[in-house]
Amino acid sequence: MRTDYRKYLDPEIVSKLKGMELRARMVVEGFVAGLHKSPYHGFSVEFAEHRQYMPGDDIRDIDWKVYAKSDRHYIKQYEEETNLKAYLLLDCSASMAYRSGDRVSKLDYAGLVSGALSYMMLRQRDAVGLVTFDEAMRKYIPPRSKSGHLHVLLNEIAGQTPSNETNVSNVLHEMAERIKRRGLVIILSDLLDDADSIISGLKHFRHNRHEVIVFHILDPRERDFAFPREAIFKDMETGEEMTTLPYQIKKDFAREVGAFGDRIASACRQSNIDYYPIDTATPFDKALYAFLSKRERLY
Repeated sequence: MRTDYRKYLDPEIVSKLKGMELRARMVVEGFVAGLHKSPYHGFSVEFAEHRQYMPGDDIRDIDWKVYAKSDRHYIKQYEEETNLKAYLLLDCSASMAYRSGDRVSKLDYAGLVSGALSYMMLRQRDAVGLVTFDEAMRKYIPPRSKSGHLHVLLNEIAGQTPSNETNVSNVLHEMAERIKRRGLVIILSDLLDDADSIISGLKHFRHNRHEVIVFHILDPRERDFAFPREAIFKDMETGEEMTTLPYQIKKDFAREVGAFGDRIASACRQSNIDYYPIDTATPFDKALYAFLSKRERLY
């Protein structure tokens, strides 16, 4: 039986909550609540200590629970800013609209992960930026570490509609040139593009000394092709259609998808890039663990 916190890591449950900010907060709080029951309990996502309130301090940082016990005002004293600048690159191309059955779409899943990561990083006083893209860059929001920045990021994520074809590599190269200071780049995409082009773009980031995490997000049916009957399959980006009996090509399809993922994974290992294949049925804690693991290695 699942404990309470686990339900907020389930994509289908979280997707039914109203409002991106509530969704992001519940995912992070569910994750934090479960940290002490996991191998990752050593990760720090809380403030370090308290200090007495001084004139000019932000009253929003007052710990009212401590005040209730001591009748004194204390500020949550966070650790020094790490100066980490993170860039979330969110694929919003037409293929990200795909969903099988009652699952969330790839874009909804990637958006929820982006929202939760934004919430977590800003809570840790990191600076977070956002890039939305399809065949070109849609919007670039530079990194900020102020708490009010969360609303800006979540509004942009929630407002995305999947459209157009994918051109991952162009966006990777463009951002690799735009980001002047070493940062952490987090890519959330189905990577339905040419493998060599994607790898070239990822290496461009590493050449410029950026740290990189790749979340390769697919629907479970895109990995196993476990469709029950004859069907017409339509390319969501080009509109091209094909009629086939899934059981006839299931093994070949799964092998090709696996080989593509293996090729990306191998190139990432060679360039010291963190690569995580995730499907839309995967609880959100896998992505949050991956981020915390990377952050701990950086500092």
